[in-house]
Amino acid sequence: MAEGPTPEQEAAVAAFGSGDHLVLQAGAGSGKTTTLRMLAASTRRWGRYLAFNKSIATEARSSFPDNVKCSTAHSIAWHAVGHRYRDRLGAPRMSSAKLAALFGINVELRLGERKITASGLCFAAQETVLRYCQSADAVIGPQHVPWLKGIGEEHLHDQLADVVLPYARRIWADLQNPERGRVKFKPDHYLKMWALTEPEIRKNFLMLDEAQDTNPVLERVFNAQRGHAQLVMVGDSGQAIYGWRGARDVMTGFAGRQLTLSHSFRFGDGVAREANRWLAIAGASIRLHGSPTIDSGVGRVDRPDAILCRTNGGAMAEILTLLGSGFRVALVGRGDTLSDLAIAAQELKTGRRTNHPELLLFSSWGEVQDYVEHDPDGRDLQPFVDVIDEHGVDVVLDVLGRLSAENLADVTVSTVHKAKGREWSTVRIANDFTEPEPDDPHEVDRTGEPLPGRIDAAEARLAYVAVTRARHRLDLGGLAWINRHPDGNPDQRGGSFGQDR
Repeated sequence: MAEGPTPEQEAAVAAFGSGDHLVLQAGAGSGKTTTLRMLAASTRRWGRYLAFNKSIATEARSSFPDNVKCSTAHSIAWHAVGHRYRDRLGAPRMSSAKLAALFGINVELRLGERKITASGLCFAAQETVLRYCQSADAVIGPQHVPWLKGIGEEHLHDQLADVVLPYARRIWADLQNPERGRVKFKPDHYLKMWALTEPEIRKNFLMLDEAQDTNPVLERVFNAQRGHAQLVMVGDSGQAIYGWRGARDVMTGFAGRQLTLSHSFRFGDGVAREANRWLAIAGASIRLHGSPTIDSGVGRVDRPDAILCRTNGGAMAEILTLLGSGFRVALVGRGDTLSDLAIAAQELKTGRRTNHPELLLFSSWGEVQDYVEHDPDGRDLQPFVDVIDEHGVDVVLDVLGRLSAENLADVTVSTVHKAKGREWSTVRIANDFTEPEPDDPHEVDRTGEPLPGRIDAAEARLAYVAVTRARHRLDLGGLAWINRHPDGNPDQRGGSFGQDR
């Protein structure tokens, strides 16, 4: 960090002192936690800082002033409601097949060309309840039923919802029994129970961190405090990458004074320019300024500290290549995610169905191969399928057992989602960030070549998170196609991509 506050940080402190509700858009590496501490230290009022996860809350407690209590929303909900379910949280896992039998789920459902077993229906019902718990809704409805891979048509989802909803309501009733319930109890369950009580958080001001990834259930509780507390939302709308699991960027529609932190202390102008390219594609309002004291740039990196992947399959492919070349490799997060997926593939390859959520609707490995080849929704599974087909499940499981701790590794591999909040000196982007297919092969540019497909805003945000993990040197790798894409070079094409069309 620079000596003394930046003008943007001084403006934030002044705005906080006025008592206005605030929205603080904090770009990657812009010192948002330091700024929040400045706000907290500028007043004697009592406040609460709501962290995204327990580790962030623990770190904040050691650095925030005494007038601010630091915790997660789940921690508040635990003390209010969750402690009553202490025994259920420690209960052993139960297979979907056994749970299905307990709840009388003994039917199979055919959805188009796919068949979903009783165990699959039980999983869908549990996932429906979880999505309901993450929502602001008062009752469970069709909007909470998951869209399973292999079901892309609305009428098929409607059929699934008709069958699943009665089971989901039965499961929710079970979860509300502190003593006799049978369903595995999770923190999101007691968070919802707490939210339904319409709680009041008795503080003079509230700070909500990582607001761009807030679930609607917490958004509703937070906004309900507006009448008695000053509300401060802080985050980076460009890093809203958890929409697939129910999170919503609550910053853009929040009624409050809008401020920005655009000076990044993480990297210099070289990486900042690349970040701004993706921010523009994502439609974000903020643009970053790099630190003049940090030398950073974009170019080839032969020995990166970290390799960032879009998918779990892409991470597996990188690990196999690196280990084959003699490198010691670390994986950010638990390897269980990859091993569970590999075991699910093994089940399908031996003629058994699997309850893994990614492969739930497929009755054979051949169906999965056909899906990734012909269905656009299956593109994210393609790297994983390629790895299994080339190396086999046994090799994949063996490789995952040979990973190193990060402090002993030559290179760290991570998905972008797991890398969020992290940084490395040098970073390479993996090859599973593929260029969008043309929307219409008959639509051509000025040279007669088919126009590349438009870049989805969610994909642009994911790329923005990826490129901003580098402090000094960034190798675009699998994102290098942006250098020839109209969205990445609007000035060279006489306007933006959309205008060029």
